[in-house]
Amino acid sequence: MKEQVPVQWSNFYLKDVSFVNLMMRRIYNVLIVANPYDAFMLEDDGRVEEKIYNEYMELGLRYPPTFTQVSTIEEASRVLNTVDIDLVICMPGNADNDAFDVARAVKAEFSDIHCVVLTPFSHGITKRIEHEDLSIFDYVFCWLGNTNLILSIIKLMEDKMNIEHDIREVGVQMILLVEDSIRFYSSILPNLYSYILTQSQNFATEALTRHDASLRQRGRPKVVLARNYKEAWDVYQRYKDNCLGVISDMRFPLSDGEEGIQSTTGQPIHSVKDPEAGLKLLRAIHQEDEYLPLIIESSESDNREKAENEGFRFVDKNSKKMSVDLRHLLEEHMGFGDFIFRNPETRAEVMRIRNLKDLQDNIFKIPKDSMLYHISRNHVSRWLSARAIFPVSSFLKDITWHKLQDVDAHRQIIFDAIVAYRRMRNEGVVALFDRHKFDQYAHFARIGDGSLGGKGRGLAFLDNVIKRHPDFNQYSNAKVQIPKTVVLCTDVFDSFMERNNLYQIALSDATDDEILHAFLEAQLPDEFIGDFFAFFEATRSPIAVRSSSLLEDSHYQPFAGIYSTYMIPYLEDKYEMLRMLACAIKAVYASVYYRDSKAYMTATSNVIDQEKMAVILQQVVGKKYDNRFYPNLSGVLRSLNYYPIGEEKTEEGIVSLALGLGKYIVDGGQTLRVCPYHPQHVLQLSELKLALRETQTQFYALDMQHVGEDFKVDDGFNILKLNLKDAEADGSLLYIASTYSVDDETIYDGLYEGRKIISCCGVLQQGVFPLPELLQMAMRYGADAMRRPVEIEFAVNLNADKTGELYLLQIRPIVDSKQRLDENLSSIPDEQCLLRSNNSLGHGISDDVMDVVYVKTDSSFTAKDNPIIATEIERINQKFLDQHLNYILIGPGRWGSSDPWLGIPVKWSHISAARIIVEEGLEHYRVDPSQGTHFFQNLTSFGVGYFTINPYKADGFYQRSVLDALPAVEETQWVRHVRFQKPLKIMMDGKRQEGVVMLPETPPSLP
Repeated sequence: MKEQVPVQWSNFYLKDVSFVNLMMRRIYNVLIVANPYDAFMLEDDGRVEEKIYNEYMELGLRYPPTFTQVSTIEEASRVLNTVDIDLVICMPGNADNDAFDVARAVKAEFSDIHCVVLTPFSHGITKRIEHEDLSIFDYVFCWLGNTNLILSIIKLMEDKMNIEHDIREVGVQMILLVEDSIRFYSSILPNLYSYILTQSQNFATEALTRHDASLRQRGRPKVVLARNYKEAWDVYQRYKDNCLGVISDMRFPLSDGEEGIQSTTGQPIHSVKDPEAGLKLLRAIHQEDEYLPLIIESSESDNREKAENEGFRFVDKNSKKMSVDLRHLLEEHMGFGDFIFRNPETRAEVMRIRNLKDLQDNIFKIPKDSMLYHISRNHVSRWLSARAIFPVSSFLKDITWHKLQDVDAHRQIIFDAIVAYRRMRNEGVVALFDRHKFDQYAHFARIGDGSLGGKGRGLAFLDNVIKRHPDFNQYSNAKVQIPKTVVLCTDVFDSFMERNNLYQIALSDATDDEILHAFLEAQLPDEFIGDFFAFFEATRSPIAVRSSSLLEDSHYQPFAGIYSTYMIPYLEDKYEMLRMLACAIKAVYASVYYRDSKAYMTATSNVIDQEKMAVILQQVVGKKYDNRFYPNLSGVLRSLNYYPIGEEKTEEGIVSLALGLGKYIVDGGQTLRVCPYHPQHVLQLSELKLALRETQTQFYALDMQHVGEDFKVDDGFNILKLNLKDAEADGSLLYIASTYSVDDETIYDGLYEGRKIISCCGVLQQGVFPLPELLQMAMRYGADAMRRPVEIEFAVNLNADKTGELYLLQIRPIVDSKQRLDENLSSIPDEQCLLRSNNSLGHGISDDVMDVVYVKTDSSFTAKDNPIIATEIERINQKFLDQHLNYILIGPGRWGSSDPWLGIPVKWSHISAARIIVEEGLEHYRVDPSQGTHFFQNLTSFGVGYFTINPYKADGFYQRSVLDALPAVEETQWVRHVRFQKPLKIMMDGKRQEGVVMLPETPPSLP
């Protein structure tokens, strides 16, 4: 089908519109000048303010005006001089002081204020109006005691005040009413506005949130009243690109005339009416826009034939159901109400479309002859315009039948445009969940009115970041998005806890298993069953059930990873899947009250019974391989790299990549560590032995066969731990693996016979998928928007055709009390330091280390003793491990070098209790620093600092004499272990790559 769509209409970009800035100019304060009798009638019998307020509320309108009533010109003048009045309404007066005199007096003193005259109609009034100069007033209306008219006057004035801006801002539509009869437009306007405002309530249902629904009503069509041909033509010419339709009288003046010029009858020329002015106007408009709905209304019934002969619709003013007839024409031809597809021959209804999703679902089911009838008249675009769906309507308006005479191509274009619009509208918005609208094109919704919780807020924020930066999707082979998500808000948690009376056991000292059992026995509300089924159908994938508490991913305290995340497989048996989902939700709720959670709450000075839990239901990213499900890649991206090597910079960030579910990374599995700005340089692949030793050999996948309600406290109970050979058999290693050849001891990019190594060569070095570039954007935009360093979890699906999807799963600020460093380390005097490095790796503060183990690098030191020194350090390190203590390790050359002449050849297990490792350069033993490359994975995993110092050339500082002066805890020929009486303060600034070890405040006591 898509092949039939011409390229100019198959590749398009829809720009979203905002309704926030519409209808900014309002009528807030109305002054009514009326005689005491009319004022009494309005106040007591009419209750005008109460009625207007009720009208506003019923129609969902905001900002109802307030009314001030006075009886004399003097009172009016006092009010106008003291109160900011937006509109003056002058009502019928008495013999000495009628409405026109009052209005003229008001305009004489306050010329800029909007002024409207209400007058009863009689033969005498009609004659007077013929000779009145009405140009100084905004409008004159016929007053018959109908308060709906006052609402219409206010809306007509507001439309006049806002139309220019609102059309320019988003392209709102305009209905042109051409009528010079004061009595008639006073009658038709209340009906017209009543229908338009009701229509705006109906199309507000297209909104995703309540607030959006309220704003969306501002996009309703506006009404412009013209009272002669010239005025009508000028209005049409000005707004013709946004005209929804024209309703015109038949007989009215051609212009407003010129003052002082009389007709042959002695009347002012502006009152001379052309009996066919309406026909002339609509003919001229039809010449410019053949699709525009044009309606003639007339009290002369013989005008029906004239109108219909021209192809115009006709409404009889004398008909008792005139308002009903007009409403039907608005529905049929101006896009109001439901879209009724009709049989062009019989006019019978063949399909009724109620909303945008309805049109999307049925566009390919509409009979071809009906589809042709409507698209050839631009009905679809007009219906969308009337519903304020401007991006789609303006796009389709240009695709006329003259330009594209292919019904099926039109169907496809309409479908694609609706899908693109719904996707665009869903991005960055947390919609209220509607089971009738949530489908494969929906995105993010909430159930309940409470908070989204920490993770939920983070996801919504990520979605918004993606929407605000279209360059995320600049690559034709890559799509960036968040997974389909529904959040059960915190009020659902509150209701669940209270209905099931769970607080007693939850806050008790019961075991985790007892608490889980009690929660699994509880009942979730049945009202959510339909919602969950709709979510299953929309995702058709396994679902992750994730905690999202109020405190998780907080900007101000670390709370990530405290609660549970469960995964359930996708099942064809929806009721079995529903049972598993219910168990998973209840198990996540239970995890708030597990022993570790309570202990953590206490440790962070939070109160457990103040914690609230939202639950995220999220599509699991990945693909199904037989009976297991997992993504090609998962990763954790950090916008700060505290262990930069080579050309890397701290602010360029770091990413950890792994095959399979991200739980493998969270659980501390072996990952591939790379800087997104330097994807060609992967330390773990720089040496053969390193690549073979520090490569991923296992991965996690969801067990799709584990079905049942046997949920455990361990949220990984249905997660499979598999070997790389399983992934090779699944065919999931394409573009992410290299092969080690035993024959020539070489690693080759790609899949061949031999041992597989997760190298991500296709996405990092070969440009198969633009992952490095996308991660750069995610890191930059995320950190910029949060105004602080961030950590982002993500998953990637890769396809054989080199396309793929990057799913951003979570964002949180990097918050670690040990990593908060506000001090400028370079300002600390050397005499306060044991040592200082200007080339350090790591970040944070530590103040619980009292021990230093250092190699005695005096003149007797020689590299030939390095193997013996390694053995001694291994033995000392074991003592620290046994006592669960840490120390600072200082020695010459490269720690861990396989060449003992370049450094001490220890393995990680020999120095694993060290909190800081220091490479000391000597004047007689100069070796290029390793920057910890031999232990890099361990350094980063355990947060160990790595300092390089060369005191002999003033690169860094080291008070060896302080250590020599302390008594030894243990001393050998080459190694010395000393202990301070108070802890040393270790500070590392990962951004500047500076580090210091400060001496205790109190000098150590010497023996």
